[in-house]
Amino acid sequence: MTNPLDLPFDTEEMLTGLRPWIETESPTFDGAAVSRMMDVAQHDLAVLGARTERIPSPMGLGDSLRAEMPHPRAGEGGILLLGHMDTVHPLGTLASLPYKREGDICYGPGLMDMKGGNYVYLDALRKLQAAGVETPLPVTVLFTPDEEIGTPATRRLIEEEAKRHKYILVPEPARPDGGAVIGRYAIARFNLQTRGRPSHAGWALSEGRSAIAEMAKAVGTIEGMTTEDCTFSLGVFHAGQWVNCVSSVCDAEVLTMAKTQEQLDAGVEKMMALNSDEGDVIMEIRRGVTRPVWEPDQPGTMAMLKLAQEIGGELGIEITGSSAGGGSDGNFTGFLGLPTLDSIGVRGKGLHTLQEHIYVDSLTERAKLAAGLFCRLTA
Repeated sequence: MTNPLDLPFDTEEMLTGLRPWIETESPTFDGAAVSRMMDVAQHDLAVLGARTERIPSPMGLGDSLRAEMPHPRAGEGGILLLGHMDTVHPLGTLASLPYKREGDICYGPGLMDMKGGNYVYLDALRKLQAAGVETPLPVTVLFTPDEEIGTPATRRLIEEEAKRHKYILVPEPARPDGGAVIGRYAIARFNLQTRGRPSHAGWALSEGRSAIAEMAKAVGTIEGMTTEDCTFSLGVFHAGQWVNCVSSVCDAEVLTMAKTQEQLDAGVEKMMALNSDEGDVIMEIRRGVTRPVWEPDQPGTMAMLKLAQEIGGELGIEITGSSAGGGSDGNFTGFLGLPTLDSIGVRGKGLHTLQEHIYVDSLTERAKLAAGLFCRLTA
């Protein structure tokens, strides 16, 4: 049998194949744009003979894409390749962050998080197929459209699909040291609104009560609750339309991350205690989506890590394993106790910024890791 680590992975070929993925911008809140990205991925999967299925979003976001790779036991539970195709970059980001290579670095919106990892794992399947190598277990691919906003529309789809499989691979970006994630902290989101009293800012300023001013005060209070074990960050702020009007409504969003469920519960309690209907400005806080704690050291996941480390040893790379902040859809599968190996995608820096990039040499490195995992994960 062909050693999957010896397959002829080609960096330039992968960069060429990746380009249309990156130049098809797919911000979460533009459902049509995300669905166009799914069109591109669906085409690549169909070329491989996969049986593909598009699943419309129940919330009006982009489609999900599910594909079963050709296999004598296709349809049975085996390996689930789980990734998202939405990005945080709005349409037009290519103007300031174009897809380009500069030496050992390649730039592009969503290239690191996480289109690069998704593509690399498909390329591994492509090369295995071309070499006539049949994976011991059937492989199913599930690409979703809403991970960057907490997966409100597809959590149930992910969980139900994952329960059918023995192993879940999540090619989110590798950790800074190149390691994998074997557990994740809990994350909760909150929607905040202050409601004040409008007035003309020039003629009757004293008659108004500013919703913006009250929310601004809350920023310091909320972020000041941050500790080493539970963090609070206000990352979205919307208010005002006319500068000559005292604002009557202000909306904001807060992200809370904690290392344990108990710490998250305490953080949620602190946030909800800020609700207030007293005084001239009302503060209303509503709980948003939550990613549960994925506890590390689960036997199935640790066995997958050990296998990845053995493959890494053959490739001359070290793959560590640890818990991490920053949620992913691995939170859901890990929380269910399903063997899950996360952050096994490309290496890079600057995700969610206008400097997002990957290290080009990680493309073939991670493709070989992927091929090894596909071939050595058995029943």
